[in-house]
Amino acid sequence: MDTAVFSAASLFHTDDDSDDDARRGKVAADGESQEQALEYEERLHKFPGLDLSIREFSCHQLNANLLWPGTFFFAAWLAKNPSVLEGQRILELGRYEQLSCAQCSTKYAVYLPPIKKKIVCIALSIYKMYASLLNGTGALAIFLRKTYGVDITTSDYDDKDIEENIAHNCRVNNLDLLPHIRHTWGDPFPVLRPDWNIVIASDILLYVKQYPNLIKTLSFLLKESDLNGQRAGCTNITTKSGEQVVMRYPMFLMSWRRRIGKDQSIFFEGCEKAGLEVQHLGDLVYLINKKN
Repeated sequence: MDTAVFSAASLFHTDDDSDDDARRGKVAADGESQEQALEYEERLHKFPGLDLSIREFSCHQLNANLLWPGTFFFAAWLAKNPSVLEGQRILELGRYEQLSCAQCSTKYAVYLPPIKKKIVCIALSIYKMYASLLNGTGALAIFLRKTYGVDITTSDYDDKDIEENIAHNCRVNNLDLLPHIRHTWGDPFPVLRPDWNIVIASDILLYVKQYPNLIKTLSFLLKESDLNGQRAGCTNITTKSGEQVVMRYPMFLMSWRRRIGKDQSIFFEGCEKAGLEVQHLGDLVYLINKKN
C-alpha cells in the first residue's frame, strides 16, 4: 500500500459520530438515491478576492476537507506573482487517484462488522484518508480562469465522474466549461505535441510508488513541448527572500505544503536523473524545468 499522511486526530471518536451513524442508517433505509447524494459535498471556498462554490467528492458522509490547503496557498502565491501567468497557456495536472468512487461508497460503512467502536472509527478514518484523494474539482483552474482570464486546461485521472464534476463546478460558478484531458500518470499523453507554457499542480507527492509515473508525465510535457523549438521566453519574479529568479517556459510549478522529507526527496532526485532541474522559489512552491 502506498504511503500517505493524515492527521492522527482523525482516528478518534467525536461527538458528531452519533449523527454520522444516524445518517448511515438513513442511507441504508432510503436506498440508492440517498446513497448517491452523499457521494458529493458542495461548499463555498474563499480564494484570493473570490468565493467559489465547489462540489467535492465525498465518497461517504465522514469525508471532509477534500480541497487540500495547498490549493489555497498556491492560489495566494500565484495572486502575488500574476506576471507568471500573463498570456500563457496553462495545464492543471490532477493528482493520481488510488481509489475510484465506485470502490469508495457509503455502503461499505453501513455493512462494517460489529466490532469495537474505536476500531470502527479507525477503519473509517483510514478509509476517509484514501477517499479524500478523489479531489477532481478543477477549483484552482476555475479560480485562475475567472480571476485572470487565462487559457487553462484541466487534467485528471482517466475517469468520467471526475470530468463531470469539474464541468459541474464550472457551471455553478458561471464559467464556460474548461477543456479537460483524461490522463493517468505514466500512460501515453493524449496530446502528442504539448504546447502549454505552464503546468501547475498542488499536493501531488502523496504516493511514493507513483513518483516514476509522475516524472514520466512531467518529462514528456516539458521535453516534448512545441515551445522547445522556438523562443518560448521567460519571466522574472522576486522571492520572499529578495532573490531574483528567471523562470523559463515551459515550466512546471508545484506547491507542496508539507515538510520535504525522505520520500519527497526521492521525487526531486528522480527529476534530476530524468534531466529536469528543480528550484525552490520559497513559500513551498517549486519550479521544475528541462535542463539546458
